[in-house]
Amino acid sequence: MNVSLAYGRGSLDIELPDDRTTVISPSHLPGLPDERAAVFAALDDAGLRVKPDARITIVHTDITRPTPNDRLIPWLLAYLEAVGARRENITLLNGLGTHRPNTRAELEQMLTPEVVAAFRCLNHEPENDDAHEQFGVTRTGAPVLINRHLAHADLRIVTGFIEPHFFAGFSGGPKGIMPAVAALKTVQSNHGAHHIGDRRATFGVLDGNPIWEEMRDIALRVGPSFLLNVTLNEQRAITGVFAGDLIAAHRRGCEFVRAGAMQRVEQPFDVVVTTNSGYPLDMNLYQAVKGMRAAELIVRDGGTVIMAAECSEGVPHGSPHDRLLRSVPDGEALLSRLHEPGFAWPEQWQGQIQALIQRRATVHLHSGLDEATVRAAHLVPCHDIAALVHSLPGRVAVLPQGPLTIPYLAR
Repeated sequence: MNVSLAYGRGSLDIELPDDRTTVISPSHLPGLPDERAAVFAALDDAGLRVKPDARITIVHTDITRPTPNDRLIPWLLAYLEAVGARRENITLLNGLGTHRPNTRAELEQMLTPEVVAAFRCLNHEPENDDAHEQFGVTRTGAPVLINRHLAHADLRIVTGFIEPHFFAGFSGGPKGIMPAVAALKTVQSNHGAHHIGDRRATFGVLDGNPIWEEMRDIALRVGPSFLLNVTLNEQRAITGVFAGDLIAAHRRGCEFVRAGAMQRVEQPFDVVVTTNSGYPLDMNLYQAVKGMRAAELIVRDGGTVIMAAECSEGVPHGSPHDRLLRSVPDGEALLSRLHEPGFAWPEQWQGQIQALIQRRATVHLHSGLDEATVRAAHLVPCHDIAALVHSLPGRVAVLPQGPLTIPYLAR
């Protein structure tokens, strides 16, 4: 059978054995017939209002996320101005988390050149403690530092999209505050090795998930925040709009996503081919761990995961993730290092999750990276996915949209 895998800005078409291949995709939902009208209606229904002279901070996702910011943000700004907001009182804050700052050209690509020219657009500064306000400490005693522009706003609006998340349960909601506009040391505490290793820190789990519950608690310490989240189909069309209370609106969106994204399978597979749902989520290897994790949920112990991610930005080269992987000979050494007393490394959670996956399965990578870079990341280069699958025995599963589909075993 021919299967089309999401890859970069296009796709990869591969031929796989008809008699032993199962394709697992999210249930298709059509896009809303009038996205703008749906957003305005959701804002109306949620009662979004603006006091005269209110200082407004809007958090949006960065270049690594497929949120349709180029539609969502201009519509939100138009709505705010229609209900009395003053343009000079609005700040657009790029929720980078621990990612690199986005360039002006990237901000224009995300938000439109018109928005960037007319509004104050700022990148979050995760490594600048002075750019934050403290709200107590985390469960491990690290300071809870949140961006001052959000902390001091009279109206906080958190935007984004909801999908299953590989250790926070679902994206969106309080993640738009923590980690999106939290300081690096706060994120490192929340994403620490103990939390990442918790079996409840996985796709689709909120209650009892120590990572998500602390994210929620931190977000609520900042004060009331208004949520505008959307859900998307595989064409990036908006399928649902969820607005209002940060936690309640997010819950509604998560249940909507759960119904379409979670796909039951009866038994593990010997081989799982996965993606990171194409650009922008597969722009680097750091992000691609999400697709590996989705595959790991249904691969048998000792099986094979084949990851297709373009990685147009590399690992990225020289990033904390790249340096951590290169600093150890293999995944087991990485896991040992993460559990050394006092050890902390920026973005260590991706390396930890990759190493945990590799305890269960061999992971091959088909990408635009050179072979030496792939091997330095402790992965096996794969030049021809179809040929590799045909050479391996056993049942095969394919996740063409990667972590947009979350398979789970019936048991």
